[in-house]
Amino acid sequence: MDKETFIVKLNELLAEEFEVEVSTITPDATVKITLALDSLSFVDMVAVIENEFGVKVPGQDLKNIKKFSELYDYLYEKIA
Repeated sequence: MDKETFIVKLNELLAEEFEVEVSTITPDATVKITLALDSLSFVDMVAVIENEFGVKVPGQDLKNIKKFSELYDYLYEKIA
């Protein structure tokens, strides 16, 4: 899967799971604010990503990720 296809799929998945408009998920948007994540929904996000893409994502790794561009890069590297 190329990176652009991956990003579209991830955005659609997160938009559906967290009930936000896909258009609000942009590379420069802040993950936590855009998805209104608290500690419990953060765990949900990790679980959804792991289930969809078949990768193990340590939650600790994602705690330092602020923007969607960083999330895309990190996850794409994991699945590539």
